[in-house]
Amino acid sequence: MITRREFLQAAVSASAIVGVSGFGNWSKLAAQQALTQDQLLQFDNFGNVTLIHITDIHAQAKPIWFREPEINLGVGAAKGQAPHVTGKDFLTMFNLTPSSPEAYALTHEDFTALGKAYGKMGGLDRVATVVKAIRAARPQAILLDGGDTWHGSMTSFLTKGQDMVNIMNALGTEAMTSHWEWTLGTERVKEIVDALPFPFLGANIFDVEWDEPAFEPYKIFEKGGLRIAVIGQAFPYMPIANPKWMFPEYSFGIREERMQEVVDEVRAEGVDLVVCLSHNGFDVDKKMVSRVKGIDVILTGHTHDAIPEPVLVGETILIASGSNGKFVSRVDLDVRDGRMMGFRHKLIPIFSDVITPDQSMAALIDAERAPYKDQLEEVIGTTESLLYRRGNFNGTWDDLICNAIRSERDAQIAMSPGVRWGTSLMPGDAITREDIHNVTSMTYGACYRTEMTGETIKTILEDVADNLFNTDPYYQQGGDMVRVGGLAYAIDIAKPIGERISALALADTGEALDAAKSYTVAGWASVNEGTEGPQIWDVLEAHIKKIGTVKLEPNTSVTVTGI
Repeated sequence: MITRREFLQAAVSASAIVGVSGFGNWSKLAAQQALTQDQLLQFDNFGNVTLIHITDIHAQAKPIWFREPEINLGVGAAKGQAPHVTGKDFLTMFNLTPSSPEAYALTHEDFTALGKAYGKMGGLDRVATVVKAIRAARPQAILLDGGDTWHGSMTSFLTKGQDMVNIMNALGTEAMTSHWEWTLGTERVKEIVDALPFPFLGANIFDVEWDEPAFEPYKIFEKGGLRIAVIGQAFPYMPIANPKWMFPEYSFGIREERMQEVVDEVRAEGVDLVVCLSHNGFDVDKKMVSRVKGIDVILTGHTHDAIPEPVLVGETILIASGSNGKFVSRVDLDVRDGRMMGFRHKLIPIFSDVITPDQSMAALIDAERAPYKDQLEEVIGTTESLLYRRGNFNGTWDDLICNAIRSERDAQIAMSPGVRWGTSLMPGDAITREDIHNVTSMTYGACYRTEMTGETIKTILEDVADNLFNTDPYYQQGGDMVRVGGLAYAIDIAKPIGERISALALADTGEALDAAKSYTVAGWASVNEGTEGPQIWDVLEAHIKKIGTVKLEPNTSVTVTGI
């Protein structure tokens, strides 16, 4: 049996995201001179299998700003473990140098200052350059997409995902799994899948009527004389986190027993390597692989974690490749006699000012955007504040969205969903219509207005908190905490469900919420069919036009304990 020591020896000095360190906070020009494309792509070929992983792109085809979370708390066994470590603690855990390119790419520390030095990240034309370079070195490499690809931008909304389908086809994707893809609705998903040149994998997607598998569970690739099984695991909590009425024909779930059956099936077929292309989320994958035997590699997605080293669970490595096209993972494996004997890994940061765009992909992206160019680029306002989303409890984008909802919908309290997707903007940036859609675009974006009692508001917060802070990863079924405007509360994340939320009050006056009293509440992204109201991007655009320049005060409405 291969040992942890043998695994780690194979990976020594192989998991750093950049081959050098110690870069300072210099000017942008100096940063460009210090970083080179060859340096970012440098990799000593290893073994006989190469996997390329990208996930949670959220339809971001162009370079973007994306600030990693400042708060990402773990509970139970995950407390203090990656990915639930941020900022300086993250730098210490992975021995990264403050103010270095790695620090900028992987943490929130000095984000605005370092952004001026190192520039935007991502861009699928740059990703194409990286993929082509890896394939030139390793022609048998397999490119795998972890899902959340067809959703998240204005163009993907307007084209019903077709722009991203065309881009990912051109990139040479060889298999994918899914999550937000399903919010296009069953009919549209099936239309796209029927035309894909690669498999749309989901071992855990079942037909509701017949309770039997509905999509290909796996694909066996034959590369260099080896047989490699890639099993797809779609997001298991679709009917809870997203509108069930959009895909009523299908059920999902973790389905441990089903996963074990599929692993056993491909092992019985004599495959040399088993890879799980998963959209479970990191902590769910850690638990699943501790209980399902026979998986060599999990390429994890959904929780948007970028981790510069593989995480070892038993004899399985977990690879977390970030989001929004900021990173591409390359994993080289030594596979012999049906066993993974060692690995070498690199989380490649896509520094947009350093990596040369692939011209054919750049032309395709521009062509996909061309019909909407004027809409995308229209300037709606400007921001003096750093606008970002990620974090367990709040982000400045959602502070702005909640302000817009309260103002435009005349509500005492606003709620904005704790989704992880959404790009960032730097202080001084113009806010375009595209920027607004990057944080709001979805197929169920109606901004409702209703009455809720104080008791109902507390129940909602308790339910969302349990989806985030239940110590059993299998019950962590949502994103980050719902964002609120006009409301203050305290949360003890160590308490059980029903006891985490306290001290609810109207933020404007400090008046305690009365459990029996009704309050005017507005929000968006309701999973209920027939929700009425203006689209959230129109609400936000109207508000920004009125105020002209965004300047937000620090949000201190949430008091967190139990950390």
